[in-house]
Amino acid sequence: MSNHGAAGNRRARIRKRLLVTPGEPAGLAGRDTAWTGGKEFERLSADDLDDTAKKVRNAGVERLSEAQELLWASDTYALLVVFQAMDAAGKDSTIEHVMTGVNPQGVRVVSFKQPSREELDHNFLWRVWKAVPERGQIGIFNRSHYEEVVALRVHPGWLDRQRIPGVKPGRALWRERYEDINAFERHLDRNGTKLVKFFLHVSKEEQRRRFLARLNRPNKEWKFSAGDVAERRRWDEHMDAFEEAITATSTKWAPWFVIPADNRHVMQAMVAVILAETIESLDLAWPSVSDEDRRAHAEARRELEAEADEVTEKDT
Repeated sequence: MSNHGAAGNRRARIRKRLLVTPGEPAGLAGRDTAWTGGKEFERLSADDLDDTAKKVRNAGVERLSEAQELLWASDTYALLVVFQAMDAAGKDSTIEHVMTGVNPQGVRVVSFKQPSREELDHNFLWRVWKAVPERGQIGIFNRSHYEEVVALRVHPGWLDRQRIPGVKPGRALWRERYEDINAFERHLDRNGTKLVKFFLHVSKEEQRRRFLARLNRPNKEWKFSAGDVAERRRWDEHMDAFEEAITATSTKWAPWFVIPADNRHVMQAMVAVILAETIESLDLAWPSVSDEDRRAHAEARRELEAEADEVTEKDT
């Protein structure tokens, strides 16, 4: 087997392990947050693993850059990327490193914070609809509509602000919202927006270390909020909410990938490769050139080449 074939098989094996198969439990509790991709990577020293992961990430970023150019030029599909995670899992750094080689004109990152009064006066998907990328674009949601079935489930009192007549938090509400989300994402897929969703799965211990690292570095302390620790106290509730939401909404048209996030470089490499493969799977084609345009281009070529000949004659 060629090295290229072996690498392809390895990527397929890793992708299969990261994917939440539609209809099956997400199984977050049984997933290793420090998994590095298989035995061949487990044998590496920490430094060698980081170097290898960076090389894989950089190669994935290069593939993604080329794929994004074709996505832009073909103008037939859009890509919507959803990131969800606990605090300090690495959403911001992953977006930064993975999208570093992509044309910024073709990418829009949207961070969904506490909803505004206007947003609360609409249904919970309204503000998400407004941020869906147009054809040829990559849209990235740093947190998303899934906050409505995770954060809201952990804090059901927040539902009161939405003022929905006759609605109370409970299993019926979450089931209905899963149905709404699946229908929303199915509609996007049917209309040319490809979705891929990442849950960056960090361990509670690794989160603790990262929080302390922020507090101990003056240039990082601004990223820390005391509220983060309050949410950490409800870790199990968040995990239960993520488990049920991911299980209910990983579909053929909008799959979830659970990315081990304890090693940032490995996490970024996995995300970069999956994104590149997602666009490559769309079977895109460069825009065709009509015969009329080709004739016009040929005339333009002759004119430009004639200018070069005139410059050469003057120089001699």
